[in-house]
Amino acid sequence: MVLLAGCSAVQDGPPWPRPTDLAARAEAAGLHDVWGQRLAEHIHTHVTITDGDEPVVIPADIGHSDRRHFAAEIHTHDTSGIVHVESPVRQDFTLGQFFDEWGVPLSAWGVGGLHGDLTVWVDGRRYLGNPRSIVLEDLGEVDLVVTTVGEVPRRPPAFDWPPQYH
Repeated sequence: MVLLAGCSAVQDGPPWPRPTDLAARAEAAGLHDVWGQRLAEHIHTHVTITDGDEPVVIPADIGHSDRRHFAAEIHTHDTSGIVHVESPVRQDFTLGQFFDEWGVPLSAWGVGGLHGDLTVWVDGRRYLGNPRSIVLEDLGEVDLVVTTVGEVPRRPPAFDWPPQYH
């Protein structure tokens, strides 16, 4: 188990809920509320997390609430795994910021409380660096696969982007 500073919950294995304190989690990730601002950047990256052969659901409304009129630069709308980047300023946003906002630990050694080997693919290619530094790119795909030690990881199938994203 890992106790996160600034979080009231202990992170263990999934499911990991969406945070309820949107502003605090956004601030912890270096993000801001940009609701209603004119956008200079609007991109989408698909993120997949797999624990062995089991997909892990990324919750809807991480960093987003229609009811509260809140949208951080990085957020989700649904459980599809599509991460939205909507910013009034063009800049790089990273996978590490998304996980900080979500409140789930991410490092080169693992995701949340999942145990085993972490293998990362970016756009179908093996990624050997720290996944926190992966820049979120438009129509990009990031696959995080945790397997038992020694098990051969299998990359999930490529994401079939809905037509409205093309």
